[in-house]
Amino acid sequence: MEREKIVVGLDIGTTKICAIVGRKNEFGKLEVLGMGKAESEGVIKGIVVNIDKTVTAIEKAVREASDMSGIDIGVVNVGIAGQHIRSSIHHNSLLRDSKDGEISIEDVSRLTEDMYRMVVPSGSEIIHVMPQDYTVDYEEQIKDPVGMSGVRLEADFHVITAQTSAINNINKCVRRGGLEIQDLILEPLASSLAVLSEEEKEAGVCLIDIGGGTTDVAIFYDNIIRHTAVIPFGGNILTTDIQNGLQVMSKQAEQLKTRFGKAIAEEASPNEIVSIPGIRNRTAKEISVKNLSNIIQARMEEIIEMTHTEIINSGFENRLAGGIVITGGGSQLSNLKQLVEYMTGMDARIGYPNEHLGKSKLEAVKSPMYATAVGLVLSGFRSLDEREERYREAKSHTVNNVKQTVVKPKKQILSGDFFSNILNKTKGLLIDDLDGKNEY
Repeated sequence: MEREKIVVGLDIGTTKICAIVGRKNEFGKLEVLGMGKAESEGVIKGIVVNIDKTVTAIEKAVREASDMSGIDIGVVNVGIAGQHIRSSIHHNSLLRDSKDGEISIEDVSRLTEDMYRMVVPSGSEIIHVMPQDYTVDYEEQIKDPVGMSGVRLEADFHVITAQTSAINNINKCVRRGGLEIQDLILEPLASSLAVLSEEEKEAGVCLIDIGGGTTDVAIFYDNIIRHTAVIPFGGNILTTDIQNGLQVMSKQAEQLKTRFGKAIAEEASPNEIVSIPGIRNRTAKEISVKNLSNIIQARMEEIIEMTHTEIINSGFENRLAGGIVITGGGSQLSNLKQLVEYMTGMDARIGYPNEHLGKSKLEAVKSPMYATAVGLVLSGFRSLDEREERYREAKSHTVNNVKQTVVKPKKQILSGDFFSNILNKTKGLLIDDLDGKNEY
């Protein structure tokens, strides 16, 4: 059944809109069947600001992915990001009816579902509620309470909210593109599915996803998402800085950044010069790669500093044995890994979305810039929380067992009406049933 299931991820980013079609192969790895992308002109810092342009880009990306895969796309998993994203920790508790019975999956689900009824600031909606640690009868630090005995069940929840208007605009764009949304997922959570290993999430790791308009942060510890944040700066702000600092055009600034830019200015040769064609027969402009790298380093240091502040504020700075994983299009900047290690004092690596990918005809999909899109596809096959996956499997197993159980028809009582039967049973009289047996 898993191989028959096909999932489409739609990443509505600031620089590009990308659609990826995938399914699981016989080894349980993700097989990419098709990919399409279009330039994103209607999105700024992760927020849709022009409906028509965004719809046109979505249609182009989905059409390309559909043509390549041969799949008629109707339902997609969509990512959401932007400065409006907020995360906070909230506490909830539940009193069970009996202290003798075991805590069930239904009890845990009810505790989580209650959080969706929590009052949030006006104009905001809850998009994710993720349990942290549970408490059973004041016994703390319980990761999975199902099966334990207890009356009082409590938990801390990581609640993520987004602006209602931003959600509505995404919904409007997707529906106008002739699609339906299966799930709306926070982009750093999607990226984490694509680039992080289970060992890293258990040991403690910080994911930094540097996109065009925003830098997304997600911190994991003990296989549980502990902190998320969105920083309103990304790769595009570097391009703007280069454009203003060196007095060049936007496209030229982008090319300078990607081809010659370095995150550490000391690594750039002071003698290296790049010649930029002049506008309208003007003389060519010579750009020092050293100056270019100084501009890039200044902005990257600011972004890393803001990210490091989020790590400190999360309270998990000293528990991240897995260090930092950098992904997204901005992670391809030369010497960025070294700058992150220097500024944070933590180990770092570049995250490629090949952790769960099988063989693919599309090698381009293994680039960090497609980490979110690949993660959105994976979210159709995996839960964001491993406990939720276990609960789902347990529920389906229970349902299957119930279906296979033969239910015997209830015995019908022949003598007397309903009330007289109750009276007779109370008096302990014998009543004959259909089988000829006797019951008290």
